[in-house]
Amino acid sequence: MTTPAATPAYVPGHGLLRGRSAVITAAAGAGIGGATARRFLEEGADVVLGDAHARRLKETVEALAEEFGAARVTGTPCDVTDEQQVVALLALAEERHGGLDVLVNNAGLGGTAPLVEMTDAQWDKVLDVTLTGTMRCTRAALRRFRATGRGGAIVNNASVVGWRAQAGQSHYAAAKAGVMALTRCAAVEAAEFGVRVNAVSPSLAMHPHLVKVTTPELLAELTAGEAFGRYAEPWEVANVIVFLASGYSSYMTGEVVSVSSRHP
Repeated sequence: MTTPAATPAYVPGHGLLRGRSAVITAAAGAGIGGATARRFLEEGADVVLGDAHARRLKETVEALAEEFGAARVTGTPCDVTDEQQVVALLALAEERHGGLDVLVNNAGLGGTAPLVEMTDAQWDKVLDVTLTGTMRCTRAALRRFRATGRGGAIVNNASVVGWRAQAGQSHYAAAKAGVMALTRCAAVEAAEFGVRVNAVSPSLAMHPHLVKVTTPELLAELTAGEAFGRYAEPWEVANVIVFLASGYSSYMTGEVVSVSSRHP
């Protein structure tokens, strides 16, 4: 059994996104989206946050605005299954920060259900949020990027279950595999107008929502399978998202970067 490695020290900002305007979906709370919002602000970006949970979004925006300044962070409720809300979210970046430079598609919906017991409604809901929602946001952002000609970057949040089989995850795995394929195809099309499209593929990043929807037994099993013997902190995934949004990845597009220490 692997002895759990110590969690590394938090990495300070280095101004990698200074002067950029970013939109992050599902950015409220303490998960990967919230960690990404904080990391982007620490790296100098102005951010617009979207989330389907209005109260939690308001609390997140207020807390970040108090720390980083109200001029640099704002948010609006956004359900990625609603095209009008998606368009309004992206428009807010132009209204508040003069344009859009980076989109982070973090919104996704999971759950556990054996395929033989899964309903069409369960399947459709996960696919609509996780895959089609990513498509809606990507499509809307690419239309803006094409119109403005200013270039930019899109980072999608996929998952290792898009590559690896896991019981009870047929809908979520299919959606995340779709996000990976969408990333590659969109990247080829977006290159024409100077936009890069990449994705991260985390394995196990611990946050409160994951604890609510996953049994302690499964969490223990998944954690034991990680090479470091521990789960990732959300900010460790966010660091890779920062890299893919920054100039340090200027020649990368269509890539899905695994953020995982899990061995086969």
